[in-house]
Amino acid sequence: MSDKASIHAMTTLQVRGIRKSFGKRAARKEVLGGLSLSVADGEFVSIVGPSGSGKTTLFKVIGGLEQPSEGEIWVEGKQTTGERGHISYMPQQSALLPWQSVAGNIELSLAISGLDRKAAKLKTKEWLERIGLDDYADAYPHMLSGGMLQRVSFLRALLAPQRLMLLDEPFGALDALTRLQMQQWLMSIWDQNRRSVLLVTHSIEEALFLSDRIIVLSASPAVVLEEFVVPFERPRSEALWTNPLFNELKQQIYELLKAGGKEANE
Repeated sequence: MSDKASIHAMTTLQVRGIRKSFGKRAARKEVLGGLSLSVADGEFVSIVGPSGSGKTTLFKVIGGLEQPSEGEIWVEGKQTTGERGHISYMPQQSALLPWQSVAGNIELSLAISGLDRKAAKLKTKEWLERIGLDDYADAYPHMLSGGMLQRVSFLRALLAPQRLMLLDEPFGALDALTRLQMQQWLMSIWDQNRRSVLLVTHSIEEALFLSDRIIVLSASPAVVLEEFVVPFERPRSEALWTNPLFNELKQQIYELLKAGGKEANE
């Protein structure tokens, strides 16, 4: 393996100098301004940034749905720029097939990933029991609450064979109490598996509660303003929200976002 490849192999994800522009000539707009970041194996990293800072575009580039104007994406030691199929993805909305039952949605996802039908059924049954939704295996998506839908959606992403999970504001549409419950639930499930996760969120509190590291982006064209290592031990509880250091970090990130957005608009 070359020195360059061995460096990339140390992490699950390397985003290297990504630039992305849309439009031509006078209408050309740069959304990503030379972005570099990484996610280590088993690490939970969150991205926070102002609205319109290119977070969704970045996910599309990582997932191979958009070709960058410049730069490289490396996943598990291989350059995957412009290629699909290297990540699992959980969107803001559950995106479950309405004509499939809960079990059917998960089984189908496993079958597409290459698991045979019998193994997919067994794995689905096992995991629905583990996340407390075995009583809803035969229910259809419209019969579930928002929190239940997101549990099934997360499980579907978790059981995909790809090591890297991209979570795009997965709890943004939930009420405050359900959101907190889902954050705690996600942590308990993630802690058992330690997949590599890159989360986009507008909530600084959510990023601090969930993450090992937080990457703060500027307004468009997005660059990394600063990275924060989250110093709190796991497992974490809601008591963390009253920790003075938690609130100090929250204020630092807020001020950084405010300053970054203001500079971009001047």
